Amino acid sequence: MSQTKHIHILGICGTFMGGIAAIAKQSGYRVTGCDANVYPPMSTQLEAQGIELIEGWGVEQLELKPDAFVIGNVVSRGNPLMEEILNRNLPYASGPQWLADTLLRDKWVLGVAGTHGKTTTTSMLAWILEHAGLNPGFLIGGVPQNFGISARLPSPQPSPGGRGGHGGFFVIEADEYDTAFFDKRSKFVHYHPRTAILNNLEFDHADIFPDLAAIETQFHHLVRTVPGNGLVVSNGREESLGRVIKRGCWTPVEKFGTLPHPNPLPGGEGVSAQGWQIDEDNIVSFNGKVQGALKWDLMGEHNRMNALAALAASRHAGVPVAQGLAALNGFKNVKRRMEVRGTVNGITVYDDFAHHPTAIDTTVAGLRHKVGTARILAVLEPRSNTMKLGVMKNALPGSLKDADLVFCYGANLGWDAAASLAPLGGKAVVKDDLDQLIEAIADAAKSGDQILVMSNGGFGGIHEKLLKRLAQ
Repeated sequence: MSQTKHIHILGICGTFMGGIAAIAKQSGYRVTGCDANVYPPMSTQLEAQGIELIEGWGVEQLELKPDAFVIGNVVSRGNPLMEEILNRNLPYASGPQWLADTLLRDKWVLGVAGTHGKTTTTSMLAWILEHAGLNPGFLIGGVPQNFGISARLPSPQPSPGGRGGHGGFFVIEADEYDTAFFDKRSKFVHYHPRTAILNNLEFDHADIFPDLAAIETQFHHLVRTVPGNGLVVSNGREESLGRVIKRGCWTPVEKFGTLPHPNPLPGGEGVSAQGWQIDEDNIVSFNGKVQGALKWDLMGEHNRMNALAALAASRHAGVPVAQGLAALNGFKNVKRRMEVRGTVNGITVYDDFAHHPTAIDTTVAGLRHKVGTARILAVLEPRSNTMKLGVMKNALPGSLKDADLVFCYGANLGWDAAASLAPLGGKAVVKDDLDQLIEAIADAAKSGDQILVMSNGGFGGIHEKLLKRLAQ
């Protein structure tokens, strides 16, 4: 009789739970799973790995008799399968808890937390370690184009001098969203990183956090789990992260993005502030000493900051900065991060995941820096829970200031998008019908324009529909 352990994952088609499924399968588990909607591309990816999928929450799935049920964040009380698991007192765990207890215990975990840039920075960090020959494992909330997959197991690492190695480096996107219906702590408190990046911290997830202070508390809980021989890499420009560190930190801290001292010491290299810095020419410095230059095509100050964080974390894992810079020069970014979806009649259409006003602002600014005076047509779907609640609606006009025209999909919102975007005057168009929105964009677009589509969902397949319409 086979001794293969079997897990059944509820909510398997989300990016995070799908990633857990993939690395569990690579670890030798039998993996089955269910979700409300089982459809490509996640269903195709999972089935290609030999993972059995079931549509819906039928209680007959209990007949699979797995060793444990792994519960995704999408599952709530009242779910018929979950109710029967509880009634029968069957073993279950959240995705993050199962991952930590089963697969991360002997790993050197590098966790990347923050409101923005988690996916990109996690991808950068994994790529630096890969480029250095360390064969890291990773679990990323997107598909890094250098790898073509979102999750994999690491290779075990020997230690020099025969002092004993570890089970490999594991880079994980450390999300502050809550863990499961039965565990309202942030996912990242389960991962126990030895190297923790705190990329930035703003108010988000208004559906579960009342205010910024509540999120700062969760980040404080994360900092409390980092060991004394670890490293906290923290954004030096963020007052919120400064408050988090001040609440208690038992680990060395390296700050990045700190501003140079206005009066550098004579004979120095032009930089006297401590920590990691990068200038407009992409020259990277650490504690006042120039480390080298970043030579790449990525846009925006936010990506320069992401790079600094990844360089600091990879240095802690033993990768020299020069090697880290060489890796980043070959970094291909993540799908849906300023991804060019096509060019028709001189009009370029981009796809980007930006959905929080700060991310929208930096994404538009990055494109403006690249295209100069070319017209930018920003197309926005306010789709995240926070955006649907309208918490950020007053910040939207300011975040879109660098765009020449703004097109917003106003359906399914609890607030009036046209009223919120009124400060933009005649350059803002709001439509509740997707076809009408596409027509309005196509009517306004002309050769040389840059159309920047921003959403954290599929946006009704707008990219292909728009390219097809522009071709007419």
